[in-house]
Amino acid sequence: MRVPIRKSGQYTHAKPDRHITKGKLQEFKEELGRLKRIHQPRAISEVKRLAEMGDFSENAAYQIAKGRLRGINERMLQLEDAVKKAIVIKPGSHTDLIQIGHHVTIVIAGEQKKYLILGSTETDPEKGIISHTSPLGKSLIGKKVGDTFTIKLANKEVECKILHIE
Repeated sequence: MRVPIRKSGQYTHAKPDRHITKGKLQEFKEELGRLKRIHQPRAISEVKRLAEMGDFSENAAYQIAKGRLRGINERMLQLEDAVKKAIVIKPGSHTDLIQIGHHVTIVIAGEQKKYLILGSTETDPEKGIISHTSPLGKSLIGKKVGDTFTIKLANKEVECKILHIE
């Protein structure tokens, strides 16, 4: 029996999407501030308090508190990295070609729909917010009003037409 050949890291090492709106950047900064001012100091004092109880190997509460502190520190590192490397999406003034940040009205499979194209951290398909890295988002970027294209969705090809860009 042959073992399948795997492409190491093909799905686990994807580059993070750095495109975010001003509002999302502000949310990240506020969460980071809350973690630094409130949650991290509380977790540190809890770890210190539990460490004073003695034996670390059998102190389950201490181990849990240390894990909680590690989680807070990890989240702070993620947020600091996201804030530092963020690419802020500016509302597009040029609406001749579809870009990140544009509202797009299209006819897809005979049904008219409106989408906002943002980064992958802010997607909400039920509200019409799609990622520029999604199959539909990738297909829309760079297109103009009147363009038609075919996209493969759920194992079938669907015809789309761009009606309006804002």
